Amino acid sequence: MNILPGTYRMRNSVSLRSGVRILGSGEDSVLIKEPEVKTKLAEDSTSWQQEVVLADPSGFQVGDGVCLQVIDEWHQGAWFIQRSLVARNGNRFKLNKPLSDDDFTVKGKASIGTLFPVLNVDGVSDVRIENIALDGNRAKQESLYHNWGNILGGIWLNKSNRIQMRKIISRESCADGISAQTCNDVLIEECHCLNNVGFGIHSGTGSERHIARNNRLENNYIGYYFCWGVRFGLAENNTILNNSEYGVRLGQKDTDNVVRNNEIRNSGKVGVIFERVDDDPAYSPDRNRLEANRIIDSGGETGVGVDVMGVTKAAVIERNEIAETRQPLKRIGLRIGARTRDLTLESNRVTGFSVNVLDLRKSTIKA
Repeated sequence: MNILPGTYRMRNSVSLRSGVRILGSGEDSVLIKEPEVKTKLAEDSTSWQQEVVLADPSGFQVGDGVCLQVIDEWHQGAWFIQRSLVARNGNRFKLNKPLSDDDFTVKGKASIGTLFPVLNVDGVSDVRIENIALDGNRAKQESLYHNWGNILGGIWLNKSNRIQMRKIISRESCADGISAQTCNDVLIEECHCLNNVGFGIHSGTGSERHIARNNRLENNYIGYYFCWGVRFGLAENNTILNNSEYGVRLGQKDTDNVVRNNEIRNSGKVGVIFERVDDDPAYSPDRNRLEANRIIDSGGETGVGVDVMGVTKAAVIERNEIAETRQPLKRIGLRIGARTRDLTLESNRVTGFSVNVLDLRKSTIKA
């Protein structure tokens, strides 16, 4: 499918089937979300119903992609679900498929808004997306971002295999630029993910063999995010700039990943973090490699270049340049947590920090 030059205003996702190739015309082919319309539900919609009644239906129409949200009375937190409107009778709309086993109640402040991913790649294989710009129009969207809000980003991949993405611009999303959940053999090359509320690239739960190379990830919350149980991934030759939290994050059960030859600059808190989520060794990030990266000017006054937290096991950190070119202040180059195990450090160059290497395993400070 060729997408000719033009600005295409989106009221719902483009959902892709297996074997499809999307080829745009670069920055001249722009898919942009229309401004969000939102209202409360006028009646309860309970488990497995397929209809919702809107308090104010103005601005909604058949075909819209929507996100329903509610305060979950059992779990005491917000719950989200994404659907499409397929039929209408006054202020009553039919959904494309039933609700889940959660109740969307007036008491729970249930609401509905026109939120959706620009491209939806769900349960398919052998898809190629190339040379196109996606604009999430975040200034006119509600940000629901947390671990459920990532379905509302630029590209949402879920339970899909052998997906290739090249030369995509994914910007101004109210969630992630590119989010790939429980997907195998995903290739992301020469993409530019910028100004997203969530992550630039999100290698999601249970994914294997993701390759991300020669991408530019800037002005996101986190540049590259390895989620829960990501294995055998490769992030190399990427430019990762000005992300407000971390440049790269590895966490629970992420194993056998390689982060190599990336330029990671001006991260808001930490350049690269092996994040502690649980002190149980069963949840540790194991056997990950951080090699030949340039990690420059990380964090504010107490920033850290590389932070190895919790019970991280068998990480290899070698041939990296970890540098602070501003003032040392209270910044740390490499911080090693007290419960880190079997860490290999080789030929790293750490300069310019108040403390270049802080090894809490020994309660000693190395200059």
